[in-house]
Amino acid sequence: MSNHKRESCREMLGTLSLYLDGEAEESLCREIERHMAECEDCRIVVDTLAMTVKLYREHGQRSLPGEARRRLYAALDLTDFLPGGQKSASPSDRSSTKGLDD
Repeated sequence: MSNHKRESCREMLGTLSLYLDGEAEESLCREIERHMAECEDCRIVVDTLAMTVKLYREHGQRSLPGEARRRLYAALDLTDFLPGGQKSASPSDRSSTKGLDD
């Protein structure tokens, strides 16, 4: 590991949104890039987040079919948050995620 302090990692991570959205000032971009050159952990975080943002922008949000959505929400114990007042699948579905991609 490099000899930089973890506090600089926290500071850098707090600016990632501006950096990845191309809204950071040039001096901040240089600072972030200098930090990433020295810190493999932060470089991995930035690369992973950048890829996630890229994939989301390219493919957008996908929706699950109704039954798969109900099973997923039941498995995560989030049935109160189902859109449109949908009711959950049976309680036994909470122990199984089989068929989520139906």
